[in-house]
Parts: sequence; C-alpha cells; structure tokens
Amino acid sequence: MLKALCQSLCLSLPLAAGAQAASVVFLNPGYSNETFWLSYSNFMQAAAKDLGMQLRIEYSERQSELALVQARQVLEGNPRPDYLVLVNEQYVAPEIIRLSRDSGVKLFLVNNGLTADQARLIEQNPDKYPPLLGTLVSNDEQAGYQMLKELIALHTHKAGNQPVELLAFSGLKTTPAAYLREQGMRRALAEHPEIRLRHVVRSGWGQQRAYEQAQQLLKRYPNIDLVWSANDEMAFGVMQAFVETGRTPGKDVLFSAVNSSVEALQARIDGTLSVLMGGHFSMGGWAMVLLHDDALNLPIDRDGKRFHQVPVLQMIDPMQARRWLKLQGQADYGLDFNRFSAQGRPQDYRYPFLNAPVNY
Repeated sequence: MLKALCQSLCLSLPLAAGAQAASVVFLNPGYSNETFWLSYSNFMQAAAKDLGMQLRIEYSERQSELALVQARQVLEGNPRPDYLVLVNEQYVAPEIIRLSRDSGVKLFLVNNGLTADQARLIEQNPDKYPPLLGTLVSNDEQAGYQMLKELIALHTHKAGNQPVELLAFSGLKTTPAAYLREQGMRRALAEHPEIRLRHVVRSGWGQQRAYEQAQQLLKRYPNIDLVWSANDEMAFGVMQAFVETGRTPGKDVLFSAVNSSVEALQARIDGTLSVLMGGHFSMGGWAMVLLHDDALNLPIDRDGKRFHQVPVLQMIDPMQARRWLKLQGQADYGLDFNRFSAQGRPQDYRYPFLNAPVNY
C-alpha cells in the first residue's frame, strides 16, 4: 500500500471554480524502490493532498546524469510546473539552477543544501543563476554527533583501560548530508580520547556494500565494540557480518543508525539498534507547506531567511518507535497539513516545524 501511494504520480483535491492548484515537480534523487525516499515521497503526497496541490515525482535512481535530463525536461516542458523541488545529491543543484533561468519555474532546495563554494559561485554570478525560493536542510551534523555520544554513553567500558573500538559507515562522498553526519561523529570523537576509530567506510548508503566491507574489516579488527552508521541499510549490512562471526548486535556490539523505516523502528524496539535517529523524511512535506503559501502570495521568509536548518532529526526511543510504526499505516501520518500554513494567520505567525520537531 505504501509503495503504491509513493509511486503514484499526482495527488490533488477538487478546487473552487476558477481556482488553479499550485503545481510541483519533485526530483527525487533516490531509487524508486528505496525505502527512505519512498517514505519521503509519501509524506510529500500527503501534504499535497491536504493542501490541494498537484505533485509529480520523478526518481533519478541515484544517477546525476538522469537528474539533469529530468530537470531539463521539466524546465523546458509545456506546461511547466509552478515549482521544482530538488536535492543537491551528487552536487547537481548549481547546474539545475542555471537551467531554470528564464523558465518561470521557482526552485526550492531540500535535504542537501548548497556547499559553501557552490553558494559563493551562485552569488557571484546572478546573471547565470537565478535565486532559490528557499532551502530546507536537516540537522545532520548534530545528528551525527548525538548518535556517537549516545553510543558511548550506553557502552560498558572495557576492563584494564583498553580502548573502545569503533567502526563508522558513511554514505556517498558527494552527498552533503553524509559529510555533515560524519563531521558530527568526528566532533563527538574528539571529546572521547578513550574511543579508537579504526576505520571510516563510505558504503554509498547500501546494505550489500556495507556487508561486504564489514566482512573484510572484521578480519582486520575483530574486537569492534561500537558501529556508527549514517543510515539504516548500511547498519543492517554490517549487522549481518557481525552475526556471521557469532556476535550479537545490541549485546556484544552496539549499533546506531539514521532513518525511520519499518525495519529500523522494529530493530530499535527489539534492541538490535541501540541508537536510532529519524524524522528527516518529513522535510519535503514542510517544503510543500511553504510552496502552498507562496502560491497564495504569503511571505514564507517570515524570519527574514530563505535558508533554514530544521531540527527534524530526533532520537527515537522504543516507545516512540512503536508509535511511528502505527503512524506509517496512515497515509497522512495523522497530520492535517493545513494547520501548519500561514493562511488566515496573523502577520507574526512563524512556521512551527522550522524551529522544533513535530510530534507524530
């Protein structure tokens, strides 16, 4: 049911006579069968349905070349959407921004923002790069930091002052979110000299690749105590390698991960994942609220900013994991997205999701 909802191309509600729904295309950088990006799309679709917007989703299957082809088709097509939502996965955003010049399509960036060098390039060349309507990114650096801090706090330290051994599994090198989560992990590591980082592996977010890498690493480092992972699929791949050596996740070795897939939530409940952070699947939905309001000529930069780091990533304990599992069976996550809009609100209204996690 979830997959069918996510892969549907368009959701809209009937409008009053003469009214025109705001139209949005989302260039989803993930695979069309990838759990996280499907849940991301599902949340956006739920927002579109509540807000009476038209939403079409294109999956680039983690191919930057395909993302550029899709962007060009959208920006040169007829009719064109009002808005294009994109992710700076594999650093594709500047070229898409350039392609949007004179198209009449407003661009909004989610999840992976511009790098400092990219932002500088765009700012210095306004004749080539039109301004973004806005950017929403998650608190990735803080999440990477919190995950390792919590793992260390949960670990029973070895006798005889032996160092605690850590393996870290990161995503794609060309994904800003992966870089930031790793930076957060390293910040936490600097505060704990008793932790010995044996290796940082870039597994490209994939379970099979992480499993194969972990098989080799465990031959070299058989006494690993902690595994920090930038997403759930890599964590599950590494877990498999540990189980094959006779070690039990959650007991003999502690794991952390990011994402709120059904499998990750269940692993947090049964204890095989000792630390779990999630909530960033919601970012596209919040972007839809902002686009809905912009289409109504309401100011979405109410705090004077177009760039926001949103604290969507939060620690998920077993009780919360059980609650989120139930919500995943509801197409709208139990939310009415209209209540987050500025429509009908006083001028001093501020979007609540920009400053605090939304309770599900």
